[in-house]
Amino acid sequence: MARKAFTPSEEQRHLVQVLSSYGIRQEDIATEVGLRSPKTLRKHFREDLDRGRIGASIRVHEALLKMAASGKKLAATIYWLNRQAGWRSKPVGQTGPATIPDFVVAREKQVA
Repeated sequence: MARKAFTPSEEQRHLVQVLSSYGIRQEDIATEVGLRSPKTLRKHFREDLDRGRIGASIRVHEALLKMAASGKKLAATIYWLNRQAGWRSKPVGQTGPATIPDFVVAREKQVA
């Protein structure tokens, strides 16, 4: 007897996207949806898995940007500038002009 072809429901698609956005392993998502393997999950839910992962990344970037732009989280500001603006901090003790702008250093002194 032939097995009935699997057709994902909208509810399953939403569940896969949400679980993927939380970083849940594909093996566990497959089990939750009622599939036997992650391979089958990827076959039927590739776009939902990708959208969940991308959505999570967007939310984390947004939170980091808010922390960096607030001026209250120096580490977030420096990290953001290093990663997104191409700045590089110099190791302690290195001579030469600082790569961290004066406003960041001044803000650090105010917070301390």
